[in-house]
Amino acid sequence: QVQLVESGGGLVQAGGSLRLSCAASGSISSLNAMGWYRQAPGKQRDLVATITAGGSVNYADSVKGRFTISRDNAKNTVFLQMNSLKPEDTAVYFCNANVVRIGSLNIRYNYWGQGTQVTVSS
Repeated sequence: QVQLVESGGGLVQAGGSLRLSCAASGSISSLNAMGWYRQAPGKQRDLVATITAGGSVNYADSVKGRFTISRDNAKNTVFLQMNSLKPEDTAVYFCNANVVRIGSLNIRYNYWGQGTQVTVSS
């Protein structure tokens, strides 16, 4: 199996910064796209940013210019640097990874982390 473990959430004032990390471990043959999603209370889970294994990135319009996604392929880890945080960024942030498991004949599986709370006070 594959596990995604997130860290770095917390409480910050508006205008502040946080850095989220997500480490993938387990039976991984290859780690394809990784990303971050968020879900505010009573709302659906929305894409924040994604990054391919080759480093191509995609951002939601609401975070462009403020958030930066990156990854360390050697450590199977993805990061989300969040600057100029706003109260509307408050949500549970989930890590996502598209994985080919060892022995799975190139079948891709989608995994989610347990989520980390980010709260931005005004």
